[in-house]
Amino acid sequence: MLSRLILRDLRRAWRGGAWLPGGFVLLIATVFPFVIGPDSDLLARTGGGILWTGSALAILLPIDRLIAPDLEHGVIDQLRLRGQSLEAVAITKGFALWLALAPVLILAAIPASALLALSPSHIARVVLVLLIGLPALAALALFVACLTAQLVRAQALAGLVLLPLATPILIFGAGAINGESGALLLLGATALFICALTPFAAAAALRIASE
Repeated sequence: MLSRLILRDLRRAWRGGAWLPGGFVLLIATVFPFVIGPDSDLLARTGGGILWTGSALAILLPIDRLIAPDLEHGVIDQLRLRGQSLEAVAITKGFALWLALAPVLILAAIPASALLALSPSHIARVVLVLLIGLPALAALALFVACLTAQLVRAQALAGLVLLPLATPILIFGAGAINGESGALLLLGATALFICALTPFAAAAALRIASE
């Protein structure tokens, strides 16, 4: 049952433009050098943080399609009637979101890093940070989608809710890309904490939304 839900969400993501977050990151990497000028040293110092922040913002693009259509069409209620816990549903949908977005964002980050004049070692750190941090960002995006599923203009509100919650991930991720001591360990610990907590928070939000 849950494996079919993952496959359905992946098909829906690709039909709905799962490549758009990657295009968004590439657009940021293309425009940013024009904004700050041709200083390659400045680009190298700031590019990693810009790329990581752009990846976090890209998570917002599909957020209005994660939960609201399933609530509207009764999919969540049917899963509950068939004995699936809301926590399991939240974990499954978060995993599907990560599977849909992570490869696209990681592939986009490689040419985007080159556009931002990052060195090969910086590019390797960008990929590593994305591998560690994206599961946490996907979990937060799912929680925010559950929280705002019944609201009008949910996507606009989702950004205001998601970005403050994602601030520690963004700070530690940017620090890890820049080689700051201990930032990678803090990023991993924070990501684990978020991934462990959000399924229960998302399930609670789903219960409220489905009542």
